[in-house]
Order: sequence, then C-alpha cells, then structure tokens
Amino acid sequence: MGIELGMITIDCADPRGLAAFWTKALGVEVDQDHDGEFLILHREAEHGPVLAFQRVPEPRTGKNRVHLDFGTDDLEKEVDRLLGLGAKKLDEHEMPGIAWTVLADPVGNEFCVATHGG
Repeated sequence: MGIELGMITIDCADPRGLAAFWTKALGVEVDQDHDGEFLILHREAEHGPVLAFQRVPEPRTGKNRVHLDFGTDDLEKEVDRLLGLGAKKLDEHEMPGIAWTVLADPVGNEFCVATHGG
C-alpha cells in the first residue's frame, strides 16, 4: 500500500492560455480539455506525474509554496529557450556541483531549471 505522485495541478485564471506555454516548454500536447476549465497535458514520459491546469476565480497572491524543478544538460540554452516562450528570469544560483535559474511562467508561477548535478 502507499501513494505515488500522479498529477500536479496548477490553479490559474486561464487554463488554455497557461497550457499553451507549458506544452511548448515541455514539448507535449494537451491530452484532455474539459471545456477550458480543466486541462491535462500528455505525460512527458511513460512514468511520472502529469501536469494539469484548473480554472479558479481568485488571483494568485504571494510566492508559490510548491514549485516545479526541471533538469537539463545545457542550462543556458534551456533558459534562453524558455525566455523566448514567455518565461521571466527571476534569479540565478550556484553551489558546488549544481547551478539553477529561477524562472516564472507567463502568469508568475515560479519554477527552476537546474544542471544535472555536475
């Protein structure tokens, strides 16, 4: 018995608009669109969580308490690509063995892109 992570849902005012950014960022398509109220993206890999977007009436306030972390072999190239899609760069960090950039999607949800450890 136990649980496994199946889906990460992001609350937003415009699920279709936000999904447009994330499908390009992740190279996936929308798998399910429930009248623009709830969208589920196609799973990136055979296993792992699915990203979804849910319409909510209230705006986001304050900093995200949970954010997405992505890894890449070419941090600069990926950050530049995501900026070109509409992300905003918020910060950069580096410590021995890892570097990461904090970004925000077009509506301000923060996420990080990091080097693959080394």
